[in-house]
Amino acid sequence: MALGLLCPLASGAWAGPHDATAARHRPPVTRVPAAAGTDTPLSGYAIQSAAKVSDSPAAVSSPGYHAAGWYPAGPRSTVLAALLAAGVYADPFFSTNQRKIPAADFGVPWWYRTDFTVTDTSRRTYLDFSGVISAADVYVNGHRVASAKDVTGAYTRHELDITALVRPGTNTVAFRVLPNDPTRQLTMGWLDWLQPPPDANMGIVRDVRLRRGGQVALRDAHVLTRLDVPSLATADLTVEARVRNDSGAPVTAEITGSVAGNTLRRTVQLAPHETTTVTFTPADVPGLHLTSPRVWWPAGLGDQPLYDLDLTASVLGTVSDTAHERFGIRDVRAPLNADGARAYRINGRGLLIKGGGWSPDEFLRWDRTYAEDRLKYALDLGLNTIRLEGHIEPDEFFDLADRHGLLTLPGWECCDKWEGQVNGGELGERWSAADYPVAKASMAAEAARLRNHPSVLSFLIGSDFAPDATIERLYLDALTAADWPAPVVPAASDKSSPRLGRSGMKMTGPYDWVPPAYWYAKREGGATGFNSETSAGPDIPTLDTLRRMLTPAELDTLWKDPRARQYHRSPSATFGTLGIHNAALAGRYGAPRDLADYVRKAQLLQYENVRAQFEAYGRAATDASKPATGLVYWMLNSGWTSLHWQLTDRYLDQGGAYFGAKKANEPLHVQYSYDDRSVVVVNNRRSTAGPLTARVTLFTTDGTPRYDRTVSGVRVPGGGAHSSVLTLPASVDKLTPTYLARLVLSDATGREVSRNVYWLSTRPDTLDWARTDWYHTPTTSHADLTGLDRMARVPVAATAATVSANGTSTTTVTLRNEGRGRTPSLLTDLHVVDASGVPVLPVRWSDNQVTLWPGETATLTAVYRTADLRGSAPRVRVSGWNTPARTVPAP
Repeated sequence: MALGLLCPLASGAWAGPHDATAARHRPPVTRVPAAAGTDTPLSGYAIQSAAKVSDSPAAVSSPGYHAAGWYPAGPRSTVLAALLAAGVYADPFFSTNQRKIPAADFGVPWWYRTDFTVTDTSRRTYLDFSGVISAADVYVNGHRVASAKDVTGAYTRHELDITALVRPGTNTVAFRVLPNDPTRQLTMGWLDWLQPPPDANMGIVRDVRLRRGGQVALRDAHVLTRLDVPSLATADLTVEARVRNDSGAPVTAEITGSVAGNTLRRTVQLAPHETTTVTFTPADVPGLHLTSPRVWWPAGLGDQPLYDLDLTASVLGTVSDTAHERFGIRDVRAPLNADGARAYRINGRGLLIKGGGWSPDEFLRWDRTYAEDRLKYALDLGLNTIRLEGHIEPDEFFDLADRHGLLTLPGWECCDKWEGQVNGGELGERWSAADYPVAKASMAAEAARLRNHPSVLSFLIGSDFAPDATIERLYLDALTAADWPAPVVPAASDKSSPRLGRSGMKMTGPYDWVPPAYWYAKREGGATGFNSETSAGPDIPTLDTLRRMLTPAELDTLWKDPRARQYHRSPSATFGTLGIHNAALAGRYGAPRDLADYVRKAQLLQYENVRAQFEAYGRAATDASKPATGLVYWMLNSGWTSLHWQLTDRYLDQGGAYFGAKKANEPLHVQYSYDDRSVVVVNNRRSTAGPLTARVTLFTTDGTPRYDRTVSGVRVPGGGAHSSVLTLPASVDKLTPTYLARLVLSDATGREVSRNVYWLSTRPDTLDWARTDWYHTPTTSHADLTGLDRMARVPVAATAATVSANGTSTTTVTLRNEGRGRTPSLLTDLHVVDASGVPVLPVRWSDNQVTLWPGETATLTAVYRTADLRGSAPRVRVSGWNTPARTVPAP
């Protein structure tokens, strides 16, 4: 049972059984080295509600203070994240546990305090931080060094010179963090993504760092790159850094360094407290004009080389400060095409942006491994971009994106204070005079932090709305001052701003269920232009995940009460139920008979829809008229256990949505078009593919072939081009109302290079375009796919073996349809499981949810961390639409 955080306490300590745990786990003391140029993050905090602290701020922030009953918190932790780690509350990802956490406990300030030790006080010491939500008074050794009036906003960066307060031995830093309200402060909010955290993410969510230095400080070091496009034969580098004299006397500083094999050297004369900018250009360092530069590319288009800049400031031969930055050389352009759509070009090459919306953990708990797992999933899905609408992650996130070749699209969020000045009647207060400098400082800090990352594609200074002239000007001034190198877009929606003009984006939905054919229409959310956030809404997780997140009664409600409020969907009135999704599921596949039947039908519903979304945009990327230039699936993942907007769930399990996207985005891909019945081949590889042979066969649901045609000599240019192979006839004799289409693409040797199986209907879905609203287009009649329910059950044999090395296991599975008739095994699904039957996650399959006709075989591989087997031998669970479930050993 959760503790009431504001209950009366006898001694100023927490009441309840967790007090001893809190007392035993003091935050470690941070040891700060003496060397100039060192940069040390604080290692953690003790936290406590200000309502439970009667001592003065001077006492709380002084060394030796007895923080009895305070809770340990990590170096990046919201209040609630720390309390969850301490076991104060039950798992908020399960059932409605989060609803039981009293939000009133977070309506008061919370103290964060920690100690650090210093041996040498002859160096200067600076406190450098951002990521305070929402604001904080800052204290060092009993003295307030900054007030909440100045330390406000999640993204503003602050450097406080605390040299005069630092003493040999133990020192204390304390933050009195104020409550957060994203509708009133320029911080972070959630809107309709998930049930918002009761503490509204108040806390410190980025590192607080202690920097040591001498008389002269190096700040703002960065490299401007100019790549010759389209030749890519040369690149010019310009190095800049601010040099600051922090002493009261004139000083001569020697600035030395290296970049791309070049030595840098400059002598600077500085008056007391003077700051100047040092610049190195090809004009004075000829080697900064690079020939044959190592160019950074998105994954699949080339390599991801990175360069290093190192600078040192010395005074009289003694190091005073150092700076290090990593950067990449690439060129990004984003002109508007003839239709007014934003069309990105990377290093001179056009690129269809295929992205997913990113969600951090709901409690903003940073986990590098978990973040990298999700980024690897994005690559596995064939995506090239991650959009961050607010919730802009720590530096390590962008380091990972740089290394893996994933583009990122960060920007400010909608529907709270960030757009309060321009969003009409939506959430978010209008700005006061005090908000403008906070917004500008936020933009300046994020621009300086992100500018050297080659993965950063653009910055969106608006989401649902574009900024007005005043706000746009302050953003652009901050970006210009930071030497921002990438395109700036006024909004993620089809809005304009006074200086930047049209956004070239659209935000026309849908956000709830629509049929697969929807995506082929060149209107609303269909495959034209750049759709910055879109999907068919609900993405029901696997049965394994559902049982981890819902009670038996809640699981019953999923399939028995189609229009019930679902706590794990959204707090929004619009998205609070699964009504539209569930009506489509029952209307197309038949009413579910039980929970398992509901989940298996949901996986088919999601597979076909997500596949169609990406396939439609992929086919339209090279259209002569109204081409598709980008789409961002809303969303890649969820920050909690959710029933919507996720290609992978909280636990990294993969269902129909995941494998539908993976199938659609394979590099060389044969696909069916729901609008005109054409079969096309899309080639996302760099070079021309062919000659290829495409075979298309239509079957009744019992596996009887009714149409079969083969086309050879197919050639497809690279770079996302497509070639039409054939058009299926409007009607086929003796075809059942529900039927199957098997598309197989083979190379010149006869090797299968792409296979795609569709379940289709002679009765199409009918859309009511006239009643389209901002989140979907109604469907007035559904396709008849109920024939799938009458498919005979088919046995599938499976053998598996595992090889493990260097902490990684690879399980190879061979499947064979052993049915004696003609019926295929539809969407045969594999899961690697441990001895308890729990899925091993994350896992990357070569393919999954495959469909096999009698006698056909498929060999699939799964790669995962050996440790995730938790010491047991691997097994493989085989199931499918019409395949009896079984589990086989995988020794």
